[in-house]
Amino acid sequence: MTAAQLEAIEQSGWGQPYKFLQPHNLAFWVYLLGVGGGLLTMLRYFGAGAPFYAQALTGGVILFGLYLVPWFLLLAHHNRFTAQPAGLLATGFVWGGVAATFWIALPANGALLAIWAKIGGTSFAANWGAGLTAPINEEWGKALGLVLIIGLAPRLVRSAYDGFIIGAFIGLGFQVFEDILYVYNGATQLFGVDQFGSSLRVFLIRGAAGIVSHALFSAIFCAGLMWLLGRTPGERNRVRGVLTMLMAMLFHFAWDDMAGISGGSSLAAVLPFAIAVIELIALFAVLRRAARQERSWIRALLGPEVEAGVVDPPLLDAVSGLRKDRKKYRRHLHSRSKARHLLEATNDLAREIATARGTESARVTHARAEVLRLRER
Repeated sequence: MTAAQLEAIEQSGWGQPYKFLQPHNLAFWVYLLGVGGGLLTMLRYFGAGAPFYAQALTGGVILFGLYLVPWFLLLAHHNRFTAQPAGLLATGFVWGGVAATFWIALPANGALLAIWAKIGGTSFAANWGAGLTAPINEEWGKALGLVLIIGLAPRLVRSAYDGFIIGAFIGLGFQVFEDILYVYNGATQLFGVDQFGSSLRVFLIRGAAGIVSHALFSAIFCAGLMWLLGRTPGERNRVRGVLTMLMAMLFHFAWDDMAGISGGSSLAAVLPFAIAVIELIALFAVLRRAARQERSWIRALLGPEVEAGVVDPPLLDAVSGLRKDRKKYRRHLHSRSKARHLLEATNDLAREIATARGTESARVTHARAEVLRLRER
């Protein structure tokens, strides 16, 4: 059991520190180039008009800043197995919001849309251009952030689940910064009239659509990329990886080109809901598949604690399991609050064991004692 525990710690990289400043690492300088280029493009785009449209921009920043709160809570909930450090996730978020949006997508989309207009005409470009452009430029631009983060933290980013979580944060950054861009463009189209009302309308429309937008696309795409790369022994599956990435691009295409797909028929009223349902089903299927490796690592890491009687088998099943396993454990204890506290304490114990690399430490001893205290309560 100890050998399996050490192998899980080594393979997962859980507990390894994350350091952003790495002047001897090429990935660090490419990351700075992308973010710096994105910042310059952002300043040029808003330019002299920013003071005049300050009310719209301020409203957009506040509204979408509040919009981030439930997203962060949701993603923090899913970042619960061999959890990624907050600094690493922030690195992904900034890449998605600044570099992928302004350094890559904004100029690349404009260039490719112009090509589609020349090839198929303005009507073709209007109906199909966005869906033929964004899935290429935006998904690969966001995924480049994951590749750079692998370069910055190769021991931390190992599994498809890591790719899923990091991809969701990259996509969320892209989504929010792009939405603020839409707020600004909407205000300019109305020549500054009713700026806050304009930003509120964009927020309501884009916020609702954001549930099945870039965070979802990137989570699926980056999970597929990790399956393709196969950074964990036994997890590489090139066919699954390519198909998962193509699925994310197909979803992006369908979402951007609903007008062209519906052809102006009555299908346009139900198509967004149908696509959203399909996307969510696919998202949870990818999430469950990607979590298998992480769940096995948690079981191996806590195996010696089960042998020692610190963690009982039902608690291990709940900590390493799915939502249904946690619900089953709550019923087993007949106490939602006790189950929640025990799950949190056991996760803390697993994290401290990983940080100590399987050795005893004061923090491991304290976390273990807390689990025993809660079990006996």
